[in-house]
Amino acid sequence: MQQTGSMTLHENLLGGPPPTHLPDYPEPRDLLADGTAPAEVAAKYPTSSLAWAQLADDAFERGSVVESYAYARTGYHRGLDSLRRAGWKGHGPVPWEHEPNRGFLRALHALARAAGSIGEKEEYERCTQFLQDSSPTAAQTLG
Repeated sequence: MQQTGSMTLHENLLGGPPPTHLPDYPEPRDLLADGTAPAEVAAKYPTSSLAWAQLADDAFERGSVVESYAYARTGYHRGLDSLRRAGWKGHGPVPWEHEPNRGFLRALHALARAAGSIGEKEEYERCTQFLQDSSPTAAQTLG
């Protein structure tokens, strides 16, 4: 990306930071796709937001909303750590189209859903807006 002063060309043209693309670590994604239990994947790869998001989804589907909330919060915070390591400054696009970003975005969605289910209105609204601001495609896809 071309630098112009202290801002990239992308920032100058669009008025914001460039999209953040998390590094690709396919092992957790591959294990989940092959049917490995999400708890086993999370234990082996505890930094994988995708594994925590899957645990949150599974718990929510069972009606274990508080458990879903806890898993989603873990995945969300693991994702924030990864985003910061990737240069994210607290705002800006996190595109759904970049597959390694999907674990974080799914965890964020799961956190909003669980927060709404337990009556945490402010957190539900904050997470819903954060998802929309990060990736309108993710917000629409995860709905």
